[in-house]
Amino acid sequence: MSDLLKQLNSNPLTGWLAKTLGLPNPVTLLREEGAYTAELFQGKTAVLATSSGGYVQESVRTTLEQAGATIKLTGELGEAQRPEILVVDATGLQSVEDYTLIYEQLQPLVRRIAVNGRVLMLAPPPEQAESVVASGVARGLEGFSRSLGKELGPRGITVNLAYVAPDAADRLDMVLRFFCGPQTAYVSGQTITVTAKTRTPGVLPREQLLAGKVALVTGAARGIGLATARRLHQEGATVIGLDIPAADEELQRVCKDLGATPLALDISASDAPQRLVKFIQENFGGLDILVHNAGITRDKTLGKMPEHFWQQVMQVNLAAIIAIDEALLNAQLIRDCGRLVYLSSMSGVAGNFGQTNYATTKAALIGYVAALGSTLSERGICANAVAPGFIETAMTDAMPFFTREAGRRLNSLKQGGQPRDVAELIGFLSSPGAVGVNGNTIRVCGQGLIGA
Repeated sequence: MSDLLKQLNSNPLTGWLAKTLGLPNPVTLLREEGAYTAELFQGKTAVLATSSGGYVQESVRTTLEQAGATIKLTGELGEAQRPEILVVDATGLQSVEDYTLIYEQLQPLVRRIAVNGRVLMLAPPPEQAESVVASGVARGLEGFSRSLGKELGPRGITVNLAYVAPDAADRLDMVLRFFCGPQTAYVSGQTITVTAKTRTPGVLPREQLLAGKVALVTGAARGIGLATARRLHQEGATVIGLDIPAADEELQRVCKDLGATPLALDISASDAPQRLVKFIQENFGGLDILVHNAGITRDKTLGKMPEHFWQQVMQVNLAAIIAIDEALLNAQLIRDCGRLVYLSSMSGVAGNFGQTNYATTKAALIGYVAALGSTLSERGICANAVAPGFIETAMTDAMPFFTREAGRRLNSLKQGGQPRDVAELIGFLSSPGAVGVNGNTIRVCGQGLIGA
């Protein structure tokens, strides 16, 4: 569905009224329709701000240069230049006084960042800090980056923060390519942790990231699942699209368009894990990527919720996922250096009225991936969760007008996201280059003002 505020602001007959009323004028977000390219920053200017004692500057510079960016330090930027990328190496922060250097470099610069620009801050992990003060100072950058994201969001600029372990500087290539590129159009105000705990796959491609990989996407017939299947296919993956038997006709059609393999299966059925194991063994021999997208809602306030509403959501959104994981892992069908991605929700982060069942399962997935990732790291397998906010789908189109408008505007970018935005994050987490990101939950919510 088209965005009413964009229509009002762009129409000469109504633009004056929208401006008079102070209505938001959402920026058209810069997105990428194609696959990753080796030089995706070609023609862009990237500013590198540094702190004393930072340990990732060399890695950042190497990646940005290889991706085609022209790099400037903060004092080298011409008066007329409007950089598209700003990377802040704050890994050397140790004291409150060090914040001043960040302020002095960024204060005159932030108003010059181009519309749809990208800001990525890199900081030392608080839990690895040399002192209590250093730990607190590192954590303070979460407040800084999120506040900056809310200031710059109306211009389509995203701001994110990565805690980078000292031994993980060589794992920043794909992190920079995602968070500094158009792929992160609706991911802002997020904090991730990059470590060297997970075994590296060795070869980290920069084009056709998933060539030779086999990917299973559940709930693939429509919405976010379909967008994800398309995105993984675009990067070269062989895709298996799974959905319930009732959606088989639609699933067959979309899989034919993608050259994907359809599988009609109710994941909540008692024999689903065994049937899936047999299917994978006989047809593919194993999986490199598993995207748990399938899920349901059965909303009622707790006092009015019938037991079957509770049990259905628990079974589909959580128990089935755990059972499938156990079956595939026990059968050794998740290959070494595989990627597991789980669809959580903003409801699992902040809760939501009438969704005690749904929010419980989605919050459980956040805890599940945090624990699961560490148990699989020796095999190079990463497990991460994605928590979408207001994403424009057929479901949101059916919402009452004012409910839909509120959902669209309650974020820093003042608009809803697209299924492609979620698929972009899933594509990043599915890539070999995301090896430093394990056990994380990342929101795709435009820095939603609730729970972000």
